[in-house]
Amino acid sequence: MTTVGFYHLLHWPLEKALPKLLEKALERGHRAIVLAGSQERVEDLNNVLWTYDDRSWLPHGSSSDGLPGEQPIFLTIDDENPNGADVLVAVDGREPAVAGGFARIIDLFDGRDAAMVAAARQRWRRYLDQGLELTYWQQTETGGWEKK
Repeated sequence: MTTVGFYHLLHWPLEKALPKLLEKALERGHRAIVLAGSQERVEDLNNVLWTYDDRSWLPHGSSSDGLPGEQPIFLTIDDENPNGADVLVAVDGREPAVAGGFARIIDLFDGRDAAMVAAARQRWRRYLDQGLELTYWQQTETGGWEKK
């Protein structure tokens, strides 16, 4: 069964929190899809993942890089899974057309934006109506996550 974790960003921006979550996913042997709201956002996040930390490197790519099946992390705007990912990270208020097929969905949303919080609540209800297991995580001041 798919588990959906809602990750409420309060202190760090998405560009700082996303790489840390993706590092954890790779450490645990997962492959990931990052579902973004626009092609421009995909390219911005693609650049962020190359430059977020001088001591780290996350193997990733987007359609502009080619070979999607070989990318442990694939950034896209389309409902697709060309790399056989078992984790989907949804940003920018995106929601996959079909939640099944992933072991875990991570829904990252900006808690400082009232419209994003309201939209996250609507997604929560839709996932609940699908009978999915839901968890809620709130970001701590140090960038960690506390389950609520």
